[in-house]
Amino acid sequence: MLTIEVPSREFYDERSNKFFTLKGRTIQLEHSLVSLSKWEAKWKKPFLSEKQMTKEQFIDYVRCMTITQNVDPLVYHCITDANIAAISQYINDPMTATTFSEEHKGGGRREVITAELIYYWMIALNIPIECQKWHLNRLLTLVRVCNIKNQPPKKMSKKDVMRRNKALNAARKKKLNTHG
Repeated sequence: MLTIEVPSREFYDERSNKFFTLKGRTIQLEHSLVSLSKWEAKWKKPFLSEKQMTKEQFIDYVRCMTITQNVDPLVYHCITDANIAAISQYINDPMTATTFSEEHKGGGRREVITAELIYYWMIALNIPIECQKWHLNRLLTLVRVCNIKNQPPKKMSKKDVMRRNKALNAARKKKLNTHG
């Protein structure tokens, strides 16, 4: 969860021909599958896309991420560049110590990832529905770990088996102080 301070800002009301000040607000945000599905339902496009989103779409995603109750919609017009930077950093934070080796980086086509696809993965991998409220990057890491752990063990090539056996034999010879 991320907490941001949105500062006060002065607005002009054209109907009453007067200025008014919108008081600043502290809001709490959660980048989760729930937020992503709300945003995709409105914009009808995948959130996890290579395409750059507009500022309006980003601010609307912040609205979808908001878990604070009864936030005045004008508050989202008061979000500063510093707030946007903090939110972007939070969205991009992996939220886990898990890392993956990138040895299978093929040049294949990337699948378009939508909220429904992530829900499918959760169901297929028996991930509890409560995880939809996790930070999205942490949930995607769990999905990836489940996929890796569910794969059959990788068979070694003959060359790799011979290399491993040669190293084991050399280590045994050295330990036992023998020549063969």
